[in-house]
Amino acid sequence: MGNGLSYLDVREAVAGAAATLFAHGVMSRTGHGDLSARAPEDHLILTIPGRLRGLTPQELAMVSLDGEVVEGELDSLKMEIAELHARLYRLRPDIGCIIHTHSAYVLAFALANRPLPCNYEAMRFGQPAEVPVIPWRRRGTPEWIDTIVAGVQEHEGTNAVILGNHGSLVFGSTPAQTVTLSTVLEEAAEGEIHADRLGGAKPLQLGEPQPAIQEKQTDYSERPGGARP
Repeated sequence: MGNGLSYLDVREAVAGAAATLFAHGVMSRTGHGDLSARAPEDHLILTIPGRLRGLTPQELAMVSLDGEVVEGELDSLKMEIAELHARLYRLRPDIGCIIHTHSAYVLAFALANRPLPCNYEAMRFGQPAEVPVIPWRRRGTPEWIDTIVAGVQEHEGTNAVILGNHGSLVFGSTPAQTVTLSTVLEEAAEGEIHADRLGGAKPLQLGEPQPAIQEKQTDYSERPGGARP
């Protein structure tokens, strides 16, 4: 993200991604979540405290990859989020967008501290391996961010992690791609829970990992009316 795109382009992409998550039913009933995207000149665009439903490009903060707020106002809670996202962008140059949600079925796996298996065929485009669990740590403690960053580093190449007793973090090169994977993982989690009633899901024979889905392909990130985020 950010290659050839303006700050406004990135802001519009993040706001569009939030709208699409609601349209897909991937946001929780409370609408709680966090979205960010890599922006030009080593910055990131991040959602600020408040509503995500109906989010506009102007309702976003800009933060440096060093964690310094450049535009907008962030409370202490969001400053922790900004630090976490900045550290993940520094760790993984391939990440262009980060989405955190509490979608219902993935949340069930988070509460159970159970990895999400890669049994759903659609997962192969963005997460061709099980989604690992990172243990819960209390917010506001030094261990909270360190544990998440260490968990992502340990599971090299993963494009999603489940945060124990909390929710999920999903990564992609663009907001549209990250929305797609967030939606696919929620579908996969729902399918796993229903499949348990039928004796359990059968393992998917993946073979070689598949490339991430490309935006030019038809994906789940199309917004109502055909517009894209």
